[in-house]
Amino acid sequence: MSPLFATRITEMFGIRLPVLAGGLQWLANAEYVAAAARAGICGFITAASYDDLGEIRAAIRRCRDLSEGKPFGINVSMLPKLVQAERTQAVFDLIVEEKVPFVETSGRNPAPYLPALKAAGIKVVHKVPAVKYALKAEAEGVDAVAVVGAECGGHPGMDMVGTMVQANVAAAKLSIPLLVGGGIGTGAHLVAALALGADGVVVGTRFLVAEEIWAHADYKRRLIDADETETTLILSSLRNTARVLRNQTSATVQELEAAGAGIDLLLPHIAGKVGREAYRSGDWTRAALSVGQSVAFADRVEPLCAIINRFETEARAALARLDGLSGKP
Repeated sequence: MSPLFATRITEMFGIRLPVLAGGLQWLANAEYVAAAARAGICGFITAASYDDLGEIRAAIRRCRDLSEGKPFGINVSMLPKLVQAERTQAVFDLIVEEKVPFVETSGRNPAPYLPALKAAGIKVVHKVPAVKYALKAEAEGVDAVAVVGAECGGHPGMDMVGTMVQANVAAAKLSIPLLVGGGIGTGAHLVAALALGADGVVVGTRFLVAEEIWAHADYKRRLIDADETETTLILSSLRNTARVLRNQTSATVQELEAAGAGIDLLLPHIAGKVGREAYRSGDWTRAALSVGQSVAFADRVEPLCAIINRFETEARAALARLDGLSGKP
């Protein structure tokens, strides 16, 4: 069967579908990212999930062994309050040494690291929550941008503009390849994003129930039971808004924020190690777990390749529906 789409993203990444599996903190390991590669999309190992550079190097090499020569990348989050600049520089140096072909960056301006990455032939996709930041990243010289809307899990920014609006605005203003994310859960969403002017999509939440995601079965069962209303927003008081699964922790954090609590009081509830333990134990009630509204489409646990195949089938059905509505004689 011939490829369904040919876009600047399929060309840049050498992938079958214009879909990137965005980095998932603690969860996007070598096995998951290699499964994405074999399924015909590109995923990103999250560097921040590992305690030291040796572990990142080992994950890169294992992913390379498992990927059957297909493309994969590394996600480098650069949130200023959470990641030291020295650590970020060391991670990029390692990426260059290991000749990883693609990098997904977020959190702050990647400009200081671009010359070395470009000299090594590495393509950089910078992920942002608003079009104004995408325009800045384009001016700095990134190869592509991913603009995520308010529906996304994790950090949708402060403006809270939805994905449909972001996609069309970004497509009109940008010249480099554009991906959109936030609420992307089916192949019909992929078709819609392309129709709005994007070159591809970034998916996170929908893939959380893939077999290759190592998290506990109880956590995945909670996602399968959830609908589009069961996420909520926290941390706006810190100007670092996060969309998370609605649970006891999110309620506690919202109460603390309403009372004027600062980072010191919030951190015991939102710290990354708390989330990592929740993935291990399956107790989804007591951690700030990034989940987007596309959790509504996470309907069963299955291999990632099966989810991707469903994406393609759904995209073909959406195209057929549009063709039937075209009014052609």
